[in-house]
Amino acid sequence: MSTSPNDSADSSTSHPNADATDDAPLTHLSASTIVLLLSAMMFLQFFAWGSWFATLSAAMDAHLLGAFIGGAYEAAPIAAIFAPLFLGLVADRFFASEKVMGALMLLGGVIMLFIPGIAEAASTFAADSAAEMRASGSYSAEAYLELQSTENAAGKLLVWMILAHLLCYMPTLGLGNTIAFTHLPSQDQFPKIRVWGTIGWIVAGLTLGVLGWSASYNIFWLGAASSLALGVLCFFLPNTPPPLRGQAMDLRSLFMVDAFKLLANWNFFVFALCSTLICVPLAYYYGMTATYLNQTGFVEPGATMTLGQMSEIFFMLLIPFFFRRLGVKIMILIGMACWVVRYLLFAWGAAEQTTWMLLAAVAIHGVCYDFFFVTGFMYTDAKASKAIRGQAQGLLVFLTQGVGMFFGYRIMAGGDLFGRIPLNLTFGDYGKQVTAAPQYVEALTEARGEPEPVSFLESFTQMFSRHLPESLDPGILAETMAQWRDFWLSPAIMAAAIFVLFAVAFWDRTRTGSSTNSDV
Repeated sequence: MSTSPNDSADSSTSHPNADATDDAPLTHLSASTIVLLLSAMMFLQFFAWGSWFATLSAAMDAHLLGAFIGGAYEAAPIAAIFAPLFLGLVADRFFASEKVMGALMLLGGVIMLFIPGIAEAASTFAADSAAEMRASGSYSAEAYLELQSTENAAGKLLVWMILAHLLCYMPTLGLGNTIAFTHLPSQDQFPKIRVWGTIGWIVAGLTLGVLGWSASYNIFWLGAASSLALGVLCFFLPNTPPPLRGQAMDLRSLFMVDAFKLLANWNFFVFALCSTLICVPLAYYYGMTATYLNQTGFVEPGATMTLGQMSEIFFMLLIPFFFRRLGVKIMILIGMACWVVRYLLFAWGAAEQTTWMLLAAVAIHGVCYDFFFVTGFMYTDAKASKAIRGQAQGLLVFLTQGVGMFFGYRIMAGGDLFGRIPLNLTFGDYGKQVTAAPQYVEALTEARGEPEPVSFLESFTQMFSRHLPESLDPGILAETMAQWRDFWLSPAIMAAAIFVLFAVAFWDRTRTGSSTNSDV
């Protein structure tokens, strides 16, 4: 992810410190040990996600499963929608947070162990059906994608298994932040712990690059192993008792009723609305960047995308400084503006495959993510009263990583809602699907041939350089890149419109660390 599915993608939420009902200390671990364990937790948590999610589209595209990319990525927001309900029903009331998190990661790791075999079966069907259609003279991009969507049973099962894994994983984002906020003395200390999650995502991407796995189903084996490792580590984390233990089931809390009341505040309503809307163009980045970079000549897009997380580390550590001096509005506007610039760079860099534009578009992710999402988490924490902070953070992840990203992935893939309402949002030719991709990928794979063994140094340099074979048909290349240019201009237009809406409608001078909120 870049995230930081980066990151986001990533969808970090927090259940900050709840009032303790017991006089006994929560843990007997030393402060330094707690910091070490929390840092390791964040590292493995985002390594486990980034090891497969960031390049999932590239792996599926390379194995002729483009018809299922949209469905696979939709699994993340669906899981994010249900995560707050799980936290409210189980984690907040009955079990220690670290034990729930450990059990979920172990279960999710086991589920992922079955995914590579299912993916291989789906790819075999896709390759065989493509060969049969060509032999009968009935092959076309549209007919092929339709056949896969309706007849490839293994491809459908692959999507369901990814959903099952993410239903285990998504609640751990909130649980991990619950554990961190409970044991940190101040929210300003959180970025120093959270930055290890970004480092984990970077190491995952570089590992894929060194091993040559960016477009391989080995990403699932790496994801499974790291998930299981984190599951074991969780049982050694500091004790974090359920904040609502002994309390009766409160449907108001479960369905975030009190948090929804925050929407009565105009500034928070505008913030929540724009946060939801901006996740629609964000889905384009998480869902298609790895595929796009692969098709423009980057051999290891998973490693290339770590440039975004590298910049994210720098800006993550500066968040408290900027938040106090710039305030939430300016920071979020800067983040939104960078999203517009990123998509324009992707669009302009497509026609001639301008390398510096493509790398700059990835590298700017640090500002895009940190100045919007991390700032948003801190703003929400400042706006909500202590009693409903957990609800408020759950509401934010429900709206952004849930509702916003769900519609974003549907629109990105040209899907529909309930099979009746089309969601193929376009602006003229801008936003139309890259229909030339299946034929182009086959031509590119054939032109590349079998990869030759390279040294470690050579593999590292390949992560940040691009090359297209001279034998690649220039006609199909030009057609595909022209479609990519139009595709990326659509999220640029969306992000620009949301930027204007937020700039005009939001006026709040909240600063972190202040005891009162000052709406203007």
